[in-house]
Amino acid sequence: MRVALIIPTRNAGAHLDRLLPALAEQTLQADEFLVVDSASHDDTVARMRAAGARVEVIEPSQFNHGGTRRWASQQVQADVLIYLTQDAIPANPQSFARLLANLLSEPDIGVAYGRQLPHADAGLLGAQARRFNYPSQSRTKRLADAAELGIKTCFSSDSFAAYRREALEAVGGFPEDVIGSEDAYVAARLLLAGHAVRYAADAEVRHSHDYRVLDEFRRYFDIGVFYGRERWIGQAFGAAGGEGLRYVKAELRTLQGAGALWRIPEVLLRTACKLLGYRLGHLEAHLPCSIKRRLSMFSTYWT
Repeated sequence: MRVALIIPTRNAGAHLDRLLPALAEQTLQADEFLVVDSASHDDTVARMRAAGARVEVIEPSQFNHGGTRRWASQQVQADVLIYLTQDAIPANPQSFARLLANLLSEPDIGVAYGRQLPHADAGLLGAQARRFNYPSQSRTKRLADAAELGIKTCFSSDSFAAYRREALEAVGGFPEDVIGSEDAYVAARLLLAGHAVRYAADAEVRHSHDYRVLDEFRRYFDIGVFYGRERWIGQAFGAAGGEGLRYVKAELRTLQGAGALWRIPEVLLRTACKLLGYRLGHLEAHLPCSIKRRLSMFSTYWT
């Protein structure tokens, strides 16, 4: 069984001092290592090639979260595709091997995604986001679980995920043109086609973000655009409203446990910005592109 490792990059230099040693020490080494670089201005391309990667350079305007991953999958000859983002650092030498073992643990699993631990310097809320979405217990999710899990059934993250190529191609591969959430799109397609999604808690990377309030607004605008355009996902798995409320309650419990209740107004402001961004994203068809570029985290998508 051939394995390919695929990493999209853009000025990744700040992460390579940690990423490259972590890749080199993996007990499972990929048969193919492909980097798709969006015309980095730093030494990303040279360092990745020195590490043994085949690097394909594209213009930043050509990058699309779904389309670029789709194109990358067509450039390799492998049965399993491991996708990793440049800021997701394998937490131990067994990360890739354990992810592959989870993918192959049951014959109907189409994708397995790993656990994301917060970086050592992550803020209180950034770390809480990782704990909420990536618990310590592994789970296999199937379409029948939608009654219990709702929209969380098709939650997946290709910041660190392995796909069976055969299953991925059977459901049409990554979408050609999406603003983001391409991993949820593929997971939903796999589930509806009878495949399973595996959360592999023992396959770990370090990956977290400390978003500013405005970043939260822009990120949720893009999420709203995605789910507004892909309404079939909500129809099949349910809306995200209940999950959002559960997330806010978890944040408030985190503040209480840390003795930081003075940050409650911040959490409420962030929640309001997320909700506003999501609602505006759903209405994006009525907005001019000049406005959408200002509201979006992925501004070049609207060019």
